[in-house]
Amino acid sequence: MIKYIARRLIILLPELWIITIIVFTLIQLSPGTFLDQYKLDPSISQETLKAMEKELGLDKPAVVQYFYWLGKLAKLDFGYSFYYRRPVAALISERLLGTFVLSLYSFVLSWIIGVALGIISALKKYTLTDKVLTVIAFSGLALPGFFLALVLLYMAAKTGWFPIGGMYSPETVRLDVWNAFKDIFWRLQLPAFTLTFGGFAGLMRYQRGSLLDVLNEDYVEFARAKGMPERVVIYKHALRNAINPLITMFGYSLSGLLSGAVITETIFSWPGLGRLTYQALLQKDYYVVMASTVIGTILLVLGNLVGDILLAAVDPRIRYE
Repeated sequence: MIKYIARRLIILLPELWIITIIVFTLIQLSPGTFLDQYKLDPSISQETLKAMEKELGLDKPAVVQYFYWLGKLAKLDFGYSFYYRRPVAALISERLLGTFVLSLYSFVLSWIIGVALGIISALKKYTLTDKVLTVIAFSGLALPGFFLALVLLYMAAKTGWFPIGGMYSPETVRLDVWNAFKDIFWRLQLPAFTLTFGGFAGLMRYQRGSLLDVLNEDYVEFARAKGMPERVVIYKHALRNAINPLITMFGYSLSGLLSGAVITETIFSWPGLGRLTYQALLQKDYYVVMASTVIGTILLVLGNLVGDILLAAVDPRIRYE
């Protein structure tokens, strides 16, 4: 297992290098640069534009810019943001908390609700409960996230039950720790519900289908024929095998914890990485986009690695040797 983990981590380096080349090339091929917004301002002279271009390193060829950034990355330096005029690492560290809180909260809710309702739906196959849960699941899969977010914002504005947007209120800095936590937690509910509603629906359908397939296997019928209690047959034998596909998805889902939810964060004005990356793309802030790509790639590989390890831990048939 240790050799397998080491091999996967070593492979991460060339994968990361190739992905950064692809992303940087696509950014360079897209029309325009960061300075285009200043070129439209008649009050800014050509000398000023040339000075800014030299200061930001945009006067150099794309290949030189890439290897300059790659050299900084080797020193764990993500570069300098054109728009914010600050180190990219500082920007990302400020947004990590918001994205992590929102993603982790919705991630935990999605998995608890999705797996639990999937099991209930499978055990109550073709009953009224199963049909109601199926309607809810398909609604979650079919309803666009941006539309649900807008509906929730409209509801919040009309009723006043929830804050309209943002992670903090103006009074948060003056509150004690407990009241500040309650304020942030209350503001978290609408964006978290938007992410959770779409997330648990897919997990519920996967869990239902996987468990139904396993319940029809011969070894499950054999366990029942031996006189085992139904609870033991389902939760000890059937569910342990039905959970395997979800463990693979679990590892993949871990990669999204810090990648952010662009639409949700933008609509709810939530200060997260997804919103930061989206704004950087619009502004041609290259190094912010590249830093987000590096973080997302690392989390994707590590998430899949965690999923493979968990799969080997719960399934004795799988060995990485």
